[in-house]
Amino acid sequence: MAATSKSGNRAKSGKRAKRISSSSHNAALERSVEHMRESLERSVTLSRDRIQEVVDDAVRRGRMTQSDAERLVSDLISRGVKQRDSLLTELERLVTQARREVGDATGRAVRAARDAADRPLAKADRLRRRTNPMSSFPIARYDELNATKVRTSLTGLTPAELRKVRDHERAGSNRKSVIQAVERKLD
Repeated sequence: MAATSKSGNRAKSGKRAKRISSSSHNAALERSVEHMRESLERSVTLSRDRIQEVVDDAVRRGRMTQSDAERLVSDLISRGVKQRDSLLTELERLVTQARREVGDATGRAVRAARDAADRPLAKADRLRRRTNPMSSFPIARYDELNATKVRTSLTGLTPAELRKVRDHERAGSNRKSVIQAVERKLD
């Protein structure tokens, strides 16, 4: 009873740690998005042509010299390019991070679904073998299964059935991982 309680507590604390890690990760992502939003709100977008037009007007009115106007336009454009590049870099980082998180979550969901399906398939094979010991092959729909599902289905096979699987695999797909798994079970 104590061992069950301890393993249950470990599972709960593992889930809690994942939630904490996930929530701190989400908080960091939200801070980055907020920083990006603030930067965009402080920004003003003006085209180079519009800046040049305003400065040329100031030169025509005699409020600044042509060389001062050229320096001003050049400086404003240079600063604008730096700010744009900084914002684009931050945006690309956020997009990459979001894609990675979606990919990780999708991968975990696919693995969980595959694992959930593998166990009942292996159990169904064991039950089928018990009810029909004279069946022609120990694993149902063998040729349709990928290597991972075949290895899962090896559980509970007798040495004779394992040899039958090994021989069939060698004659057919000859998947090294399957053959090695059968050999390990036979040893």
